[in-house]
Amino acid sequence: MAFPLLDALDLKLLQALELDGRASFSRIAQVLGVSDQTVARRFRRLRETARLRVTGMTDDSRLGRTSWIVRLGCAHHTAARLAATLAGRPDTHYVDLAAGGTEVVCAITPQSRPDRDEILLERLQRTPHVTSVSAHCILRTYYGNSLRWLRKISALDPDEENALRVPAAAPLPAPAAPDPADLAMLNVLQRDGRASLARLQAAGGLHETAAKRRLERLRASGVLYLAVEYDHEPLGQGVEALCWLTVAPHALERTGRAVADHPEVRFAAAVTGRTNLVVSVLCRTTDDLYGFLTEKIGAPGDVHTAETVLTLRRVKTLTNEQPSLPPSAD
Repeated sequence: MAFPLLDALDLKLLQALELDGRASFSRIAQVLGVSDQTVARRFRRLRETARLRVTGMTDDSRLGRTSWIVRLGCAHHTAARLAATLAGRPDTHYVDLAAGGTEVVCAITPQSRPDRDEILLERLQRTPHVTSVSAHCILRTYYGNSLRWLRKISALDPDEENALRVPAAAPLPAPAAPDPADLAMLNVLQRDGRASLARLQAAGGLHETAAKRRLERLRASGVLYLAVEYDHEPLGQGVEALCWLTVAPHALERTGRAVADHPEVRFAAAVTGRTNLVVSVLCRTTDDLYGFLTEKIGAPGDVHTAETVLTLRRVKTLTNEQPSLPPSAD
């Protein structure tokens, strides 16, 4: 991969944060063999040039919740307004404008069955100028959630990766139920994944030891993971697309896992609907996207149909707020 606007140290820092978004600047500096000040300076520059931010995300599958990808066809000149409305909902994760500005695509996780029915069966169906609604329940994620695209850029060597990687989350015997203090901390972390322990302590009304213990528990269980958000253009990845594939049922698992391994893929999941595999792709150019579709999409005979929709604009990411700069000391 080519990353024309970033140097090797920038890429190492991005991947280091992907492996542990709360790693202190001093820890990252020690592993990379540079000074704390160098890491802090690069972080600030990436925040300005690539809108770098670290956010705390909740893995809803570990809370017993089901996520959906919803495609909304819209009349001319109405998609942007609908996208802005959906972006204001707390249960939407991403909202994109696609398909020449006549389609809105959003990822949504209703908090309960009544919430699901309200948004999918009632509100969207009654929204003026919505010409079609297609809701796809995510059945199995092959790549995504805590596994994100920056893990694939191979900027760090194996020893550096091992020094920075956080242990894998333990399986949960039953869906977790965060209490009000947990939820208060998660709310702060969603806006700034590197928020100081003092801020988390204040939000949850806890003593420092209790706040630290809760943070460690949320991360160890996988309920909380840290996501690195950034603009893709500075990394040379100017083309974003969603590929909706129809795969033979017997080959769905094999195809999903094979597609997920490709460096262009940042999300791949089996879904319900007329198409049963959705893939989110980042490429440098449309020629590269063409090569991915024609050479890497799956074994001959397994993929029956493929629909590709370019993402024109991301209306909602995890947060629009800028992260703070915590102390570089451990």
